[in-house]
Amino acid sequence: MASLIIRLHPADNVVVAGVDLLPGVTLPGSDVACRTPVPAGHKVAVQAIAAGEAVRKYNQVIGFATQPIAAGEHVHVHNLGMGDSFERDHAFGADAKPTALVPEAERATFQGIVRPDGRVATRNYIGVLTSVNCSATAARMVADAFRGDALAAFPNVDGVVALTHGYGCGMGAKGDAIEALRRTIAGYARHPNFAAVLVLGLGCEVNQVDHLVEAEKLAVGDRLRTLSIQEIGGTPAAVREGVRWIKELLPAVNDVTRQPVPVSHLTLALQCGGSDGYSGITANPALGYAVDLLVRQGGTAVLSETPEVYGAEHLLTRRAVGPEVGRKLVDRIAWWEDYTTRTGGEMNNNPSPGNKKGGLTTILEKSLGAVAKAGTTNLVEVLRYGEPITAKGLVFMDTPGYDPVSATGQVAGGANVLCFTTGRGSVFGCKPTPSLKLATNTPLFRHMPDDMDIDCGTIATGDETIEEVGRRIFDLIVETASGRKSKSEELGFGSDEFTPWQMGAVM
Repeated sequence: MASLIIRLHPADNVVVAGVDLLPGVTLPGSDVACRTPVPAGHKVAVQAIAAGEAVRKYNQVIGFATQPIAAGEHVHVHNLGMGDSFERDHAFGADAKPTALVPEAERATFQGIVRPDGRVATRNYIGVLTSVNCSATAARMVADAFRGDALAAFPNVDGVVALTHGYGCGMGAKGDAIEALRRTIAGYARHPNFAAVLVLGLGCEVNQVDHLVEAEKLAVGDRLRTLSIQEIGGTPAAVREGVRWIKELLPAVNDVTRQPVPVSHLTLALQCGGSDGYSGITANPALGYAVDLLVRQGGTAVLSETPEVYGAEHLLTRRAVGPEVGRKLVDRIAWWEDYTTRTGGEMNNNPSPGNKKGGLTTILEKSLGAVAKAGTTNLVEVLRYGEPITAKGLVFMDTPGYDPVSATGQVAGGANVLCFTTGRGSVFGCKPTPSLKLATNTPLFRHMPDDMDIDCGTIATGDETIEEVGRRIFDLIVETASGRKSKSEELGFGSDEFTPWQMGAVM
């Protein structure tokens, strides 16, 4: 690593600009001079690359030259493309190895809230969930009754939050779409960070509340209440009843005390959004190091965004604990290839314009950086969207790459902490789970100090190692799980970001 460039592997034929490079600047460690301006975070060729030749970064193929590229030339969308598909060696389980777990007596702890059933919460919310968009306004009215000083006498209650969505009707009554929606709502209803939940429906929607409760085997009782606007007599009546029920519960919900519990009770959601050329170099590998620390402490991390591991899935299948786990991931990749073909899209629709401006060119390049979030331990399970996360270790959940939809599925599965890496400056929260923002570069951290929780750009400047930043991330995860507010929580993010995956046709 040098101040001007970042070389990720000796076999690479491109390096990453550490600063804005001007024509004529000689690249350290070579006699190659820049031929064109290269923005920070972007790639520059360190040798001539023929048209059709593979371009390598991380010692992996990130695409193929669409025209001859001279040494010293900027490598980006004008001369690098996906090319024809190429074989990846999935080699199921070839790199799997036993994970060295920290002895239970020596494991780190955090200050958690232990629920009566033994599950551990990192926050203490009351939730108002909706079965359909038609009950969204009424749900917000219920939650709005507890704004301001309404909870001043209940300091252990983090808030009353309405999680609404634009779905639930105009859809098939059977099939993957409604099953995924019900799985998501039920996952939030069961989430340990919700001490109590009201599920509010309209009454005539496809996603009937009673059918949701039956299909997902939800236990309606003292801490889970359902209401139908049509049955109770309209919006004002439903809001009054919802507010009354929550007011009665507040003293009991407030009666909690945080206590030391092992970090094995943490399920960490991994997200990246607004990525740039530094994402796979700084924040993502540092988060991966923190993931390794958590997994070795007996905890769980969940990687998602299936379209954003495309082209790098072989790095995960090689670490699968068995062929059946690896095949699950490959099957999901195949589903997405078919899905995008049927809908007139393509897997390389990603990266986004912001990603490209930050230096990412193809989905292959973006995926290689994104997978770095997953650390180095074995892949132990592959789950459908919103399925309960029960395995310990690194798991994968099939989700879209769109961050709110992806994170919603992870939290539905039980994630009680979330880390979100960003190079362009994503501002994201995900109630009831606290979300930490990890800046990939120092200029972003300084430019958006009220949104970013950790500066990972110190890796690119050489001031810290991946391991040092990874340790800082792990320590902040523990502090946040213990009650320290993240930047997004301080700003009030997290309710509008609830976005279940709308899988099926709108009828």
